[in-house]
Amino acid sequence: MIKTGFPVIHFYDQDFVDIYNKTWLWLGDFWKKGNKKNGFQSKYYSYPESTTINQYEACLSTFFLVYSNSIYSPAPALDNFYNKQEDSGAIRGVYNEADGTPVFTRDNPECLLPPLFSWAEFNIYHKVGLKKRLKEVIPVLERYYEWIEAKFQQKNGLFKTPLAVAQMDNSPRDKAAYLIDFNAQMALNAYYMSAIGDILNDKEISFKYKKKYYSLKTRIDALMWDDEDQFYYDLNRSEAKVKVKTLASYWTMLAQIPSEDKAEAMVQKLMDGPFNTENPFPSLATDSKAYNQNGKGFCGSVYPHLTFMVIKGLEKYERHEFARECAIRHLYFILDTLNPDGNKPGDIYEAYSPIAGVPSKWDGKKNFPRKHFLTYAALSTITLMIENVIGLDISLPRKTVDWIIPLLEIMGIQDLSLKRNMITILVNKSGRGWEVRMESEKLYYFTINILGGQKKRLPIPSGKCSILIDKI
Repeated sequence: MIKTGFPVIHFYDQDFVDIYNKTWLWLGDFWKKGNKKNGFQSKYYSYPESTTINQYEACLSTFFLVYSNSIYSPAPALDNFYNKQEDSGAIRGVYNEADGTPVFTRDNPECLLPPLFSWAEFNIYHKVGLKKRLKEVIPVLERYYEWIEAKFQQKNGLFKTPLAVAQMDNSPRDKAAYLIDFNAQMALNAYYMSAIGDILNDKEISFKYKKKYYSLKTRIDALMWDDEDQFYYDLNRSEAKVKVKTLASYWTMLAQIPSEDKAEAMVQKLMDGPFNTENPFPSLATDSKAYNQNGKGFCGSVYPHLTFMVIKGLEKYERHEFARECAIRHLYFILDTLNPDGNKPGDIYEAYSPIAGVPSKWDGKKNFPRKHFLTYAALSTITLMIENVIGLDISLPRKTVDWIIPLLEIMGIQDLSLKRNMITILVNKSGRGWEVRMESEKLYYFTINILGGQKKRLPIPSGKCSILIDKI
């Protein structure tokens, strides 16, 4: 195997390994250079065909770039936005690459986008381990949070924003004023701001944002949950529920807003309800009048970044086995579009059909879905592959690797950087039974969790060692 510097994955289905490797190679074309005119970083991640940078896409990109063994830095894409912060605390969601000016539109006059910076920074910290960075960015994130509060929070405690903020183009939510996804994202924002405060041992920040989190969580639960439908909805200007079921509601699970009972009801809609399509998960419920089985944008298309969000929400509620099953199903559909039948060339896309292994279709919409749009697709081919298919949860500062294994299969990861410590973890079947083989340059702590069976935490010394699963 050719050494690329990126972590090597092992899996029984070679197609999964191939698309993972190809994604890293393709990402080499996604780097741009800033200049004095636009004020961007000297090297930052961006979709090659785009003429703007997008805050939502920049935040999402960090979740796969953190696995590059520091070959690709996730930070510059975020720093482009931090460096544009205004005196009011505002950070606009879209800037022109030509001159670095914000892009204001009639349907989004403040150029606000989903506030995911703190979630992204928390993840970067655990995968890359730079505590100093958190100290530098927390003042920026605080001023940004305060600007959103001052501009968009209403007397009822919820945030009222334009629909364009949700980045769900033609989703049939035109009557919505209080967006369930944006409000859940603000709760998520507060949750991780508090967590960053804990990391920095700053009790004031920790308590301040924990209080904001629980306050918003309570308001979302009280005003946006529908007991009859067992679902969270947007609200209109009069604070009445807009009863259109979209995947946006599952941001609440990622923000850990539903109780266990409510979460179970929402999970059932994914397993055997209106979000249960062959390719998980459609952006609009199949029982909606506007649902389109060809996708038609956010009228039913499967978007990898939204599937990623739902799967991360399932993890919060310990639905690991179902999360892995959905990740694998989704990856097979991506593989179908990369390797279509016949002589047609394949690719990976921005959006997919919910029922077939083809790209989504939206008649009359130019450049949809975007080809080779790794900003969404790499969340599946890299992040879900490592975190859910193989099952690894890594924290560099804690020096821990948790391995959740729903099923014993031949799989693992090789040459993953754990901050100056290259580790390898492989599970294989030998004459003595199922065996985990490990190699490390330094001591770290390994937790193996075989669902429905054993769970054990072990200190892994430097050098090579192995564990027989039957002996745990």
